Amino acid sequence: MSYSYRSKLALLPLLIGAMLGHVQAQTFPSKTITIIVPTAPGGANDAMARIIAQSMSPHLGQSVIVENKAGANGAIASEFVARAAPDGYTIMFGYIATHGINPALQKLKYDPVTDFEPIGLVANSPTLMVTTMGLNVKTPKELIALINAKPGTMSYASAGKGTAPHLAGELFKIATGVDLVHVPYKGSAPAVVDTIGGTTQVMFPSLFTAYPQVKAGKLKALGIAGEKRSSVMPDVPTLAEQGVPNVNVNQWYGLFAPAKTPKAVVERLNKELNLVLNDKTIEKKIEDQGAEVEASTPEHLRALVQSEVARWKKVVVAAKITVD
Repeated sequence: MSYSYRSKLALLPLLIGAMLGHVQAQTFPSKTITIIVPTAPGGANDAMARIIAQSMSPHLGQSVIVENKAGANGAIASEFVARAAPDGYTIMFGYIATHGINPALQKLKYDPVTDFEPIGLVANSPTLMVTTMGLNVKTPKELIALINAKPGTMSYASAGKGTAPHLAGELFKIATGVDLVHVPYKGSAPAVVDTIGGTTQVMFPSLFTAYPQVKAGKLKALGIAGEKRSSVMPDVPTLAEQGVPNVNVNQWYGLFAPAKTPKAVVERLNKELNLVLNDKTIEKKIEDQGAEVEASTPEHLRALVQSEVARWKKVVVAAKITVD
């Protein structure tokens, strides 16, 4: 057998795979698409994913449904999607925890970079520092003074160990030196409820999570834990503006497919996602929840994931954060 013939035989599986991928892309989608949400129903992630699912369905000509797989700070859902058939029919609503923070805190059965094909960003929502309405404070400096007057007696709620609200709280403690007790909950919803009720006094939720409660007068917003103010709440200054630097947690959200999903399928999903995000009606729905729409290319989302994984590994080590 000649070298040339052997080379052609070696290339045959690749050519067949490319042809099958092309055919698949030409007929995609031909059935229901499922978006896996790594949190429980009723939360901020779930609400945004359902807005996106309902909006993409007419564009794709097929039903797009949401399925919740909560647990392990999103790791259960992430592993499920990473192992799913790479055909575009099972995709994930990933976010800062699943594709940024988790690798720094858990021994994962998936790789957030190599086990996924990024589709595109959906939105971002800066972290907001809020307090229960019962606290007689209006600024971060007043809150710090109150905590220092009663060290170890005040607490902050989070959606669970290793979540973005948890890490934001620890960054705040490092930046200010305050003695603030962490109380982890199983999800944002119960954490918000107890902060509203005063069982816990402080919280660092995403603006997407907190905005409806702040708007309703149930929580008090003291500052944005980000590099800039939010267009959703432009009157709320950043923590850095108020003398508390280095507390920057921008919570982002995006869609991901399993690795090896045909490029043409990923591009189709990205195209339809961006069409939806450019719809002013959809943009308003997302902004009304407290998030800012942010469309992107798959390549941009891939670069973001790579940078986030590196960043949070450094933060977790520096802050000595564990989930044990």
